[in-house]
Amino acid sequence: MKKTFYILAFFSLILSFSMLSCGPGKKLLSSEARVDKLQKDNALVQSKLDDCNEQVKNLKTESATLKNDNDLVINGLKVLTAESKMTIADQAKRLKSLQDMIQSQKDVMSKLKNSIADALMNYKTDELSIYTLDGKVYVSLQEKLLFKSGSDVVDPKGKEALKSLAQVLKNTKDITVLIEGHTDNVPIKTKLFQDNWDLSTARATSIVRILTKDNGFDPNRITATGRSEFHPVKSNDTADGRAANRRTEVILSPDLKELYKLLNQ
Repeated sequence: MKKTFYILAFFSLILSFSMLSCGPGKKLLSSEARVDKLQKDNALVQSKLDDCNEQVKNLKTESATLKNDNDLVINGLKVLTAESKMTIADQAKRLKSLQDMIQSQKDVMSKLKNSIADALMNYKTDELSIYTLDGKVYVSLQEKLLFKSGSDVVDPKGKEALKSLAQVLKNTKDITVLIEGHTDNVPIKTKLFQDNWDLSTARATSIVRILTKDNGFDPNRITATGRSEFHPVKSNDTADGRAANRRTEVILSPDLKELYKLLNQ
């Protein structure tokens, strides 16, 4: 019985030691696990804090960059605004100059038309006509006033008309003169003229010679050209229509050199 008691006591003692040794060990392991978790959490928090600090730093840099860009934009807009105002002022000034120049040319051409009409007032309407078109003055001289049929030799009456015209043109500055010969559509073929192109050009050239050589108009300001039958003013189906198409036109244009200079400034 006593032996049994000792055995039980021995096992109780062992069990007590065993329980004592297990309790603190578990707590220690649990504490170590908590410390490890806290360290990991701290590292994670520190990493996030570092990321936040980096983002703050980047935001500050971006903010500074945006401020610089904004300053550049504002300054650029100020410059553009100033330049725009100057450009508008310059354009307004140029537009005023153009308007004045165009009006001056209109006045010159209107005065020129009236002067020509006065100089040629003794001629009939079926011999010549004077009109304006697209800012130009046209003096349309019919064949019956200038030439015999199929000829490029100007008749005396035609020469008198051209002399009166030349006096007006010589007194008018800043105009250019184009002489255009026109025919009807009836073919021509002679020793002198191969076709209507030849005849229309020869007639224009004859008038140029009378205006320049005989009456002193500046040859640098005049051009001769023939347009044959291809620019009729009336139908060639009637005798009256063909007669109207057989004409020589003196086309007076304002000299646009100064206008072009102003446009190209």
